[in-house]
Parts: sequence; C-alpha cells; structure tokens
Amino acid sequence: EVQLVESGGGLVQAGGSLRLSCAASGFTFDDWAIGWFRQAPGKEREGVSCIDNADGSTYYADSVKGRFTISSDNAKNTVTLQMNSLKPEDTAVYYCAADHIATRCTKYEYANWGQGTQVTVSS
Repeated sequence: EVQLVESGGGLVQAGGSLRLSCAASGFTFDDWAIGWFRQAPGKEREGVSCIDNADGSTYYADSVKGRFTISSDNAKNTVTLQMNSLKPEDTAVYYCAADHIATRCTKYEYANWGQGTQVTVSS
C-alpha cells in the first residue's frame, strides 16, 4: 500500500522559509515520480514542483522558480521541498503525491496522495 506522509508546514512571515518533507513507503521509491502540489481556498490544486526519481529530472511552476527547491533522498525514501522567500500567495494546503508513470507535474497524472500540510504565510 502506497503511503505518503507530509510534515513541516506551519505559519511563517513573508520572506521566511519552511521545509516540507514527504515520507514515502509501499512502492519502489527510486522508480517513481514524486510531486508537491498545493491548493488554496477556492482554487484548483496546482503542481508546485515534481521530481522523477528514475532520471532525476525536476519541474518547478513559474511562480516558485528560484525560491523553492525539491530534492529526493532515495536512502530515506523522502522528498523535501525547501521553500524560501515565501509570499502570502504561497498560502495553501500542500500535498505530496506519487505515481509510477507520471510524466507531467499535474494532478491528473498522480494517483497517490498524502493528507496534506497547511502552509500559511502572513504579510
């Protein structure tokens, strides 16, 4: 059974940093794509950053390029999203997702989801 557990959310002031972690189990971690998505109230869930553990390729949404960094630790089955220079518009529930065949960082290609962690950035 695929399990994804997010941690690291919280409340931070604009300009601050947070580090989200996704602990994965139940699948061959280094063959799968892992993504971070977010959903703000009244908005659609959007892809923030994804990494394909099979080849190490990464994707970042334009809104987070240069501020967020995704990394994968295959030994610990953990994917981390380092978020710097946070803005109020980054406020959302952040979800970790995993899929064996996803090729794009879109919610439609990811079948397995964590419960989410709240990130709130105050101005």
